Amino acid sequence: MLASIPKVFSVIREERPDWVFLLGWTAWMAIIVAMRGALGYRAGFICGLDSELTGDFRRENPVRGGLFEWGVAKCDLRYAMTERQGELFAKRGWSCAMYRNLILPRAFPNQGMKEVDFLWVSRCQPVKRPHLFLDLVEKLPEHSFEMICPREDVGLWESVATRAAVMRNLRFIEKVPYHEIQSHYDAARVFVNTSEWEGWPNSFIQAGLGRTALLSLVVNPDGIFERFGLGCLASGNFESLKSDAQAMISDAAALERMQAGCARFVAEMHDNAKETEAFLAGLRDF
Repeated sequence: MLASIPKVFSVIREERPDWVFLLGWTAWMAIIVAMRGALGYRAGFICGLDSELTGDFRRENPVRGGLFEWGVAKCDLRYAMTERQGELFAKRGWSCAMYRNLILPRAFPNQGMKEVDFLWVSRCQPVKRPHLFLDLVEKLPEHSFEMICPREDVGLWESVATRAAVMRNLRFIEKVPYHEIQSHYDAARVFVNTSEWEGWPNSFIQAGLGRTALLSLVVNPDGIFERFGLGCLASGNFESLKSDAQAMISDAAALERMQAGCARFVAEMHDNAKETEAFLAGLRDF
């Protein structure tokens, strides 16, 4: 990061932006704030995860976390992506505006062919708890599963890949090019999230674009499960996750309603025109 500072400085000096924004936790937040005086821009922060505001990052990474929080405190504008994050900003005494992720137009139409019962997609990190998905695969041998798990934590990935290799009802894929990933959501009946926590998962948006129902162990940003009926929330209980999975697949009519609810969630909460206006309103109100 330190070696990159002159390069970033040079790019900003050449581009001469009015604003420079960072998404998520990074010590770059402090550097971007510190350089704004010399380069004449304003610095903004977009929150990606609740844990960025609860102090968890600082406690786990005292130096980088301290620099990050100093930068967030000193930056010119902050954005939350969920109502919960707005509350956490307020608790820290930091003002914020709010907008939600924009979505890219589909590169190809949804073919509507559902060929996989359960899909899991995430980077291989402990917080994503990939082995819980493999537990679900073992418990439901009569159903088909697909797992896309890019290697990140090498030791964890190797343990997941070794275990996945002997599961006959699971297709394990290390990585998929981004322009192809939507087709995997399109082909799945249910998308499964086993993370300890998330901010506003892009995977939920992609599930909605694919008209795919959601099954989540814990993650439920802004109560979308209750608001849209888009799937099942296991409230942290693996046995509930398993029984919910069985129930979703066994009731075709109920599953169709959940899939429609997930599509409606994206249409209503990720309208590009509305969210672009929300972002620009934050700039105008500054």
